[in-house]
Amino acid sequence: MNSHRNWTRITPADNIPPREGRAVKIGDLEIAVFNINGRFLTIENACPHKGGPLCDGIVTGTAVVCPLHGRHFDLETGMPVRAAEPSCLAVFPTCVENGVVMVDLEAGHRTLESDAA
Repeated sequence: MNSHRNWTRITPADNIPPREGRAVKIGDLEIAVFNINGRFLTIENACPHKGGPLCDGIVTGTAVVCPLHGRHFDLETGMPVRAAEPSCLAVFPTCVENGVVMVDLEAGHRTLESDAA
């Protein structure tokens, strides 16, 4: 594990089944942690369009589909997939240590459209 990170313990990895997400609220921040077949990825939980709970969306590859409006978001970058608008979600470094999912909430960032090109 990277020692310079500020890891927050979230949940045992077994609590998040493969190809599913779970919402976690820490203070005022609500995140969605996804298990992509043993690889864990974390994004903001609210779709920027209408606030749909992304943790309840369908996972396709490394993307999640908003359960309210069908918008796809890349779980690695937070960027919309094939969307006309550039709104994106913050992504957070995530790891598993001793069977526990850990997230660095302070290192969350949004990918700018120019960064994705």
